[in-house]
Amino acid sequence: MSVSQDYAPPQDPLEVLHDDAQLVAVNKPAGLLSVPGKGAQLSDCLLSRIQAVFPDALLVHRLDRDTSGVMVFALTPHAQRHLGLQFEKRYTKKTYVARVAGELSPKTGTVDLPLIVDWPNRQLQKVCHDTGKPAQTDWRVMRQGNGETRVRLMPRTGRSHQLRVHMLALGHPILGDPLYASDTADQYPRMMLHSEELRLKNPEGGIAMSFRAKAPF
Repeated sequence: MSVSQDYAPPQDPLEVLHDDAQLVAVNKPAGLLSVPGKGAQLSDCLLSRIQAVFPDALLVHRLDRDTSGVMVFALTPHAQRHLGLQFEKRYTKKTYVARVAGELSPKTGTVDLPLIVDWPNRQLQKVCHDTGKPAQTDWRVMRQGNGETRVRLMPRTGRSHQLRVHMLALGHPILGDPLYASDTADQYPRMMLHSEELRLKNPEGGIAMSFRAKAPF
């Protein structure tokens, strides 16, 4: 099923975590695109909702449609460049919470598997040691039980679908993931992946900032 056929974004009110002269941080709901897709039916997105309140808002990074949590937008071209560079140089620190299938062992570890788009299935990414781009994810188990694990994920890189493919590669796909664990998608109201915390430096003065949003699952 294509994104456009099943796109029914939530109508939650905008949850602003922080705003100043340089940036605005918000808590993105699951099921809402970060940016518009192709076609009028995919025009509703977080960027357009932000711009309705903050007309100068500019995109800095994205979260997958089915991921919720902290996202920041720049409010000036200078801030967009500054923040974009922080993401590009990996100066930002991102922490996610996920519920994954099975009991993940050991309690902490790192996935170091290169990723590339799966061209025959363009919507997907895959592990490829020949042509993939480097990708690393640290994990720390929070708790386990009932055949699943609640885990904190700290990506060192920012590849597309990185956390989803890395967990799948470990044999512990993220529950409710419509792409990589479609057999569980009907059992959960959403994909169990949430951007819990984002740390960065304010483009004005370089002050360290941290934005948090508690996982809704």
